[in-house]
Amino acid sequence: MYAHANLCIQRSLWENESMSKSPDQHQQSDLHQQFMRRAITLSRENVSRRNGGPFGAVIVKDGKIIGEGFNRVTASNDPTAHAEVVAIRAACSHINNFDLSGAVIYTSCEPCPMCLSAIYWARLSKIFYANTKTDAANIQFDDDFIYQEIAKAPQARAIPMMQLLRDEAQQAFVDWQHNNKKIAY
Repeated sequence: MYAHANLCIQRSLWENESMSKSPDQHQQSDLHQQFMRRAITLSRENVSRRNGGPFGAVIVKDGKIIGEGFNRVTASNDPTAHAEVVAIRAACSHINNFDLSGAVIYTSCEPCPMCLSAIYWARLSKIFYANTKTDAANIQFDDDFIYQEIAKAPQARAIPMMQLLRDEAQQAFVDWQHNNKKIAY
């Protein structure tokens, strides 16, 4: 699935290298730009296909793309199907592991709060982004309200939050702590 994108990026890098040898740092910068361009291409293709918002993401490990995603919120009727989350799911499936330590994400826009949380949970090592959250807000993708809500106490949030049956729910936590076959994450 990712072989074509990897081949195109490698071919472009080989062409750049053959034109002139540059220092390692410059080559690394070129590589980052190539992966970011792939994320931007995914975002633009998504707009033309009308699959969802103008967002794309690429996850890279050891110089190879292991996951790609583009916004599929409206195409899949899934409000969590943001480009970064779709790319994380693809990468985890590709390597058959929920831990993406050592991998890097290139995303066409600064991640929203949900995607930023998913990036942390997936243990990605670095985030490269193109557009800012302000750029996104300018086209009606404004996450500032969510950032403000996160900082509030649960009872002060716009969506009412009421704690219920905590004592009963605690048993699952006790079970988890005593499970010696659990997979910690």
